[in-house]
Amino acid sequence: MAKFFYVAIFLLPLFALAQEKDLPTKENVAVTNKAKKSKLAEPSKNDSIATIDLYKIITLQHDTTYVDTSLTIQKEYKFNYLRKDNFGLLPFSNEGQTFNTLQYGLNKSTAYPSFGFAGKHFNYLEVDDIKYYNVATPMTELYFKTVMEQGQMIDAFITLNTSERLNFSIGYRGLRSLGKYVNQLSSNGNFKFMTSYNTSNERYFLKAHFTGQDLTNGENGGIVSLEDFEGGDSEFDDRARLDVYSLDATSILKGNRYFFDHYFRINKEKGGNNLYINHQFNYENKFFEYTQPTIITTITTPAQGTIRLSRFGTSYRSSNINDKTRYNRMYNKVGATYENSTLGQFQFFIEDFRYNYFYNRIIVNPTNTVQNLLSDEFNVVGGQYTYQKNNWNGRFLFSSSISDQKMSTLDANLSYKFDDRNNVHFQYQNLSKVPDHLFNLFQSSYVDYNWSNNFKNEKINSLTVNANTQWASASLQVSSLKNHLYFFNESTVADTLTVKPDQYSKTINYVSLKVSKEFKFRKWALDNTVLYQKADQEDDILNVPQLVTRNTLYYSDHLFKKALFLQTGITFSYFSKFYANDYNPVIGDFYIQNQREIGGFPTFDFFINAKIRQTRVYLKAEHFNSSFTGNDFYSAPNYPYRDFIVRFGLVWNFFS
Repeated sequence: MAKFFYVAIFLLPLFALAQEKDLPTKENVAVTNKAKKSKLAEPSKNDSIATIDLYKIITLQHDTTYVDTSLTIQKEYKFNYLRKDNFGLLPFSNEGQTFNTLQYGLNKSTAYPSFGFAGKHFNYLEVDDIKYYNVATPMTELYFKTVMEQGQMIDAFITLNTSERLNFSIGYRGLRSLGKYVNQLSSNGNFKFMTSYNTSNERYFLKAHFTGQDLTNGENGGIVSLEDFEGGDSEFDDRARLDVYSLDATSILKGNRYFFDHYFRINKEKGGNNLYINHQFNYENKFFEYTQPTIITTITTPAQGTIRLSRFGTSYRSSNINDKTRYNRMYNKVGATYENSTLGQFQFFIEDFRYNYFYNRIIVNPTNTVQNLLSDEFNVVGGQYTYQKNNWNGRFLFSSSISDQKMSTLDANLSYKFDDRNNVHFQYQNLSKVPDHLFNLFQSSYVDYNWSNNFKNEKINSLTVNANTQWASASLQVSSLKNHLYFFNESTVADTLTVKPDQYSKTINYVSLKVSKEFKFRKWALDNTVLYQKADQEDDILNVPQLVTRNTLYYSDHLFKKALFLQTGITFSYFSKFYANDYNPVIGDFYIQNQREIGGFPTFDFFINAKIRQTRVYLKAEHFNSSFTGNDFYSAPNYPYRDFIVRFGLVWNFFS
């Protein structure tokens, strides 16, 4: 009751503000011709107020959308730590931890090698996650959400144009949550600074950003006794009473990135034929650090007495493990683009990519020596053709390395828009991908976590068809994988993990079909998303649930003379049982297993959302059925899913 009391007190000033005038939209305010021309509205005595279409969000690929302050069911799905719809991702019990991937199609690949430690990168802002802005007046967005225990999450952002050609934006996402289980603290921070600029004659355009990110997690290695969790003993309703494998281990992923993308038009006036010079630069340094002061975990059970556990096997050290992997990379892309108003754009480019992935020591074993460095340089040449006219939009890219290390990319995209409600998009991708660094080299104080490999390139072929229609939305993906890289546990000792990388030489074929449809009847709506997927393989390497579904029944209405818009309903989520990958904190990644299935449990969430002017308020009872459907819910084989919890939050936009 105390939580609901505080929520009511918090909402009182918002209801007062609801009587004030809302931000104008394109439908209810006429924008002056001067504001349209300059893209920056200038208020006057005639109510020349900037409309929402003058607050633009621009991607690196120059796609433009507008700031959206509406309250829809899609906004409900995006009100989470990632700030995006996480259908197909299964969160761990504490906010700010990793996610188990239920939908394989969410994995995006490039031909270049990445750092690795993929399980730690769900919360890491990549280049394509950064957006750029052009706004009529300064705009602020504040996000707040309660967490599981002792903390909160905030995401604060402000953007402004000093002129119609120069924009600055700055944001910070911070999270601290203790969690319900022992040694599960999340303490994360994502800082970003962006700017965009173009000259008055529109010959030169620049986008640039800096990110500084620090993602810290307590790593308990999962719970020791699944029987204690599933047995229903009220003693273990306090999750901190459950024994875990590690009481003081911590992982940190930290990185800084400096990025800019700019181009210059050679001809002074833009006409039917134009020539551009393009350049993109990306420098990034990262490190992943795993620390564990106490290696042996001692627990006492009624049946077995005192047990001493070393979850990850023997160690070179008796205490204070500190494994630190360092990485830096520099990427340059220089190209020339010819643009014809009839034929489209033809771009030719060269890329230079160099990296260093290293440790501060060399490990000498009786059977092999584990070096301390991976370092290489890629020189790549390629071309891209872009066509956009009438209802057609296409982009076709091919690139291939000319250096010793071979890699190639073929990426073809074609879209056709029938009308505002119906469109279709095709993508074919063929990659010869260099292995991520973690597969080829890793060092640890744990004896069995040291390797040096030279794996072959992964071969990835994928065809995706997306159709958005007035009747339903559907996505079909067909993929073929060869030389697929993965981690597995080679230990046969109970409670011990000895994870190693391996490469599957046989072909894996994957197919998925996702369909979304919303049914509406007056003020009621039923929103449905269903995913079916299957992997055809000789061995169980790529494990996915065949069925994933999310169904939301909700009611919407305006109240208080339309000063408040209310939305309330129930969301049902489910995925079929499968041998889910398990998480290993030493390598910050998941490994395959075939001993324990998870899934087959339903989750119900009840929510009440409200919109008051530009403020969206969210109140949710998450997994409220957990107490009466049994303790068989897991995010990974040794990591329970979230218990019932009531959480509150809001998103508040200010337009100065």
